[in-house]
Amino acid sequence: MSKLTGWWKNRSSAEKVELYTRWSCHLFVLLEIVSFGLLPVAVEAPEQPAVALALFLLVCVHAVLCGFVYSRAMDWVVGRRERPVRLAFTVGTLTAASVVAVLVLRRYGVLSDPAVAPQLIAGMAGFGSGALVMCLPSVRQMRYVGPAYSGGTGLVVLALGLSGAEALGYVVGMLISTVFFSLACGFTNWLLKTVWELDRSREAQSRLAVAEERLRFGRDLHDVMGRNLAVIALKSELAVQLARRDRPEAVDQMIEVQRIAQESQREVRDVVRGYREADLSVELDGARGVLSAAGMDCRVDFRAGRTLPAEVQSALGWVVREATTNVLRHGDAQNCLIRLTAPQDGAVTLVVENDGAPPCPAGPPGSGLAGLRERLAVLDGTLQAGLVGGGRFRLCAEIPSAHVQGLEVRA
Repeated sequence: MSKLTGWWKNRSSAEKVELYTRWSCHLFVLLEIVSFGLLPVAVEAPEQPAVALALFLLVCVHAVLCGFVYSRAMDWVVGRRERPVRLAFTVGTLTAASVVAVLVLRRYGVLSDPAVAPQLIAGMAGFGSGALVMCLPSVRQMRYVGPAYSGGTGLVVLALGLSGAEALGYVVGMLISTVFFSLACGFTNWLLKTVWELDRSREAQSRLAVAEERLRFGRDLHDVMGRNLAVIALKSELAVQLARRDRPEAVDQMIEVQRIAQESQREVRDVVRGYREADLSVELDGARGVLSAAGMDCRVDFRAGRTLPAEVQSALGWVVREATTNVLRHGDAQNCLIRLTAPQDGAVTLVVENDGAPPCPAGPPGSGLAGLRERLAVLDGTLQAGLVGGGRFRLCAEIPSAHVQGLEVRA
């Protein structure tokens, strides 16, 4: 069963929306054929089978072409192909020609039932205008499609010598049909484009966060090392000059260079230690903010009956950071629970649970969980991670009570 549903569950939210939209538009092909292509077959076939067959084939060709245009237009919207200008021109021309052909058949009495022509014209014009709208880049251009088809149809009706009342009926019917499909397809384009833009923005935010952290780390190192290296260079040059003159002060300068170098080592270690340490309260707030910004319902449940030492905070902070990254990167979670329990006389437990987990992880396993287990092992802690049923994934970190004492942590 997991293999049958994996093709859906393993997709991102944007891919799911696109897949649903594509199949909805492809159903338009079947809907046009069933709703309007079979109409002349049911009405005209007993008396004029050749005309009924010709109209049925015309509707089928028009529906298939519109379906092809729907697909290419969506590829253009999401940025995979160029805009299908030729296909848009083809479907617009075929729709107009089909409307004129049906009106000619109506004018010269080839169609025995007068209700067949209006329904065929409204149906093909509606689906055709929807396909044409999906190929247009702006709303200003989209809004002219329906009125253009409606006004053109009214002029053709009058040119064929039909009554003004009938021309008005065609114009109103065409306007309702074309405007409805234009709005539906235009909204489809907007929705698909917006979903993909949000998905790309989410990825861009993740990359920017990583780049910002790298810049911060590089800036800290520059601040620490820049001044000290400049001093070392100057004092080394001074020591060289003094040594060439056999001055005893050269030794003092080299001793000072050694002292500055050792101080620089300590400062670099402090920077790296601060970079590697994770503050638990900051990570909890950050996880809640990041997951909420990603559209998830994130709830942080903090139950502390005792204070936590710095090493415990750092280890659990890294668990929260890695778990948050996994929730964002894997699956399609809608809600996430982060529960931290620190009772007076028991082990500290951190649980991160989310829904939308894929049944089978995509790609090779990463090293994040292994790194967390190594960090927790220093505190005799354990880490368990896996599916718990219902498409939910649970990560549970536990640190024994012996290591829980000292500083207070706030959520």
